Amino acid sequence: MVVDPGQLRLLTLIERCGSLTAAAHALHLTPAAITQQVAKAERDWQVPLVIRGPRGATLTAAGALLASHGRTVEEASDKAAAELAALLGHLSLRLRIGTFQAAALHLLPPALTTLRHRHPDADVSVIDVGSARGADEISTGRLDVAIVASWGTPLAPPPHVRAHPLLLDPMVVVLPDDHPLATEQPTDTALHLEQLRDESWVSILAGHAAREQFHDAAREAGFTPTVRFETESYDVAQALVGTGIAVGLVSRLALTHALGTTHRELAHPRPHRQLYALTKADASLTPLADMLIDLLRDVARDITASWEAPLREPHSPSAGHLLPEQPTTV
Repeated sequence: MVVDPGQLRLLTLIERCGSLTAAAHALHLTPAAITQQVAKAERDWQVPLVIRGPRGATLTAAGALLASHGRTVEEASDKAAAELAALLGHLSLRLRIGTFQAAALHLLPPALTTLRHRHPDADVSVIDVGSARGADEISTGRLDVAIVASWGTPLAPPPHVRAHPLLLDPMVVVLPDDHPLATEQPTDTALHLEQLRDESWVSILAGHAAREQFHDAAREAGFTPTVRFETESYDVAQALVGTGIAVGLVSRLALTHALGTTHRELAHPRPHRQLYALTKADASLTPLADMLIDLLRDVARDITASWEAPLREPHSPSAGHLLPEQPTTV
């Protein structure tokens, strides 16, 4: 026999109310509907369960036994509802974030600061996640928000993952500060990549999307770059450029103003990467995710506005804030 928990709870309600009419009222049903349900229960259990009398309804011994189990079902249901409410309350305050280092350094902190002021009880965690893993981390539920980058091509996440555009991050040329192109032209004049065709380059490791984008841009400019040094860190790349042994292509967001370097814009069309925040398509259980994305967009707008000014040298009195010297990988 398949036990119907609804029948157990119905018998508990009849016992508590003392009549079919009162039970029907409690369930917002008609007395006839309750009578039909009792009749079906008695057919299913093959035993009389309810005694109808002029003063209401009482349960038979079998009905009372089943009603006791109905109370257990009610208690379990109430406990489940309370635990679910607690879980949903926790989820509404939980925010698990994954990001790569450049975004963690420059994009995420202002947004998190504002979010924590608005929700000091938020349960926030941040881990270092490469862009290639972001969508999988969201799909499996290990993260609520993943900040990722796509180099030159639109991101195509799985159907159950939503991509929120944040920032267009252009690539800039990093030169030794004694390089002819750094000293013979005004720094607000954009360079053409073909002007660097004969240079030695420090580049992101082969196999990374940033490296593929660099080679594609060089090919369109009519040359094959001579890559002398490879690294997964934009910080390391800029430090090597500062020694004077190579030039590099670095994301504007990842600029560190390394000692001995100059930064020049590239002429349009220039390579870039697009930054996105990934969430589940249905993020209703994590409302802080939507709030964080709005805050990230505000920060991204501020960063983009600051880029409208010409690049300035770090040793200049007007150079402003120097970025933290921490590893910035792609």
